[in-house]
Amino acid sequence: HKEKNQSAAIETGGEDALVGNVNKLMVSPPGYSGAPRKGHLVFDACFESGNLGRVDYISEFEFDLFIRPDTCNPRFRVWFNFTVENVRETQRVIFNVVNFSKTKSLYRDGMSPVVKSTSRPKWQRLPAKNVYYYRCPDHRRNYVMSFAFCFDREEDVYQFAYCYPYTYSRLQHYLASLERRNLPYLQREQLGLSVQQRRLDLLTITNSGKSLPEKEKKLVFLTARVHPGESPASFVCQGVIDFLVSLHPVAQILRDHVIFKIVPMLNPDGVYLGNYRCSLMGFDLNRHWQDPSPWAHPTLHAVKQLIVQMNQDPRVSLEFYIDVHAHSTMLNGFMYGNVFEDEERVQRQAVFPRLLCQNAPDFSFSNTSFNRDVVKAGTGRRFLGGLLDDTSYCYTLEVSFYSYMTAGSTAPVPYTEETYMKLGRNVARTFLDYYKLIIKHLTCSSYCCSFIAVVIMSIIVFI
Repeated sequence: HKEKNQSAAIETGGEDALVGNVNKLMVSPPGYSGAPRKGHLVFDACFESGNLGRVDYISEFEFDLFIRPDTCNPRFRVWFNFTVENVRETQRVIFNVVNFSKTKSLYRDGMSPVVKSTSRPKWQRLPAKNVYYYRCPDHRRNYVMSFAFCFDREEDVYQFAYCYPYTYSRLQHYLASLERRNLPYLQREQLGLSVQQRRLDLLTITNSGKSLPEKEKKLVFLTARVHPGESPASFVCQGVIDFLVSLHPVAQILRDHVIFKIVPMLNPDGVYLGNYRCSLMGFDLNRHWQDPSPWAHPTLHAVKQLIVQMNQDPRVSLEFYIDVHAHSTMLNGFMYGNVFEDEERVQRQAVFPRLLCQNAPDFSFSNTSFNRDVVKAGTGRRFLGGLLDDTSYCYTLEVSFYSYMTAGSTAPVPYTEETYMKLGRNVARTFLDYYKLIIKHLTCSSYCCSFIAVVIMSIIVFI
């Protein structure tokens, strides 16, 4: 272990100059030169999706923590993910995360970090009563999130994170497990590579054989994790995929009539590095859809090129583009859409979110909005909304980092990995509600059988 507090060496450039994560950093009292002791905490963030740039010893019971800014972009400091070891049993500490770049946060509304340990590997949220979010005069009046914690097992390594991590490696293991199933209706391909040569995966999910001819099918395109710190988007995306490749009757009908193309991780370098908003080179990729560079934004360039090609192909009917994100200040799931002059198109655009609201109790139509904000001009939703045909609809699907309210509830319900994935399953199911009104190619008997199966399954809560 590195036995000295390294903050003095780092401090010369200020907190915005942090460029690396702490690496097995043992934080001992100032002036201490003896052998390391239990309770001299060891911090580490040199692992995939890790983020912690600096630790200051305040007292035996209190430590200031500094988020490492996104690589090549000091503006963004939100995501953190680090481990603590060499703890003493019953040791109580207060951790102050002191350099958030955002002022508004769900920490004001009861959100709390997540924690796990080697003996308890399931992520859990810390009790909200142990978390405080406030403006601090000692830190340039930045907003500070403080949380109290008691270590209870000396042999454990504890891990703390802003939200449930979903790493690049986790995605690769998941996609490899899907490939091993040899599903005839699933195709995985490498659409491109990131700057650091990580895979940009593209999934295509649709039935062949007895289903509709490809040129008669509708096409739905979905992307996630353009912002790497928005890990809930990956759980939602996995929920969509899990449902679409399942044997559920609704999924089978959808595969017969729709082609789903899914890019589950648009910014693999940013995810791997533990950034919140940016790519390796410091670009917010969701502001570069208008003119992505093949060398600076290769993943975005590859996705845009594919969508443009499909849009120009008369055999392809691209009807939906949905970009999945997570939101740091609002509750529930909700959508952003575009503004149109044609009132009929405006009404049609509202159909999908209204149907989703019926299927997903955590989805809020009242939070859903349609706008043409100038600062969002470079986003996928805005750019593709102007590029694609009038029959296409582009949405940003947002889900809260924290919780949701349901009809009649008096308190917010914190999201878990499973409830994020359930929202994804409900998104997938909603496409049948949208399309079943226009399905014309089933025979009467097969349609009746399929519809009866759908009705039966819709009565059962999908788990």
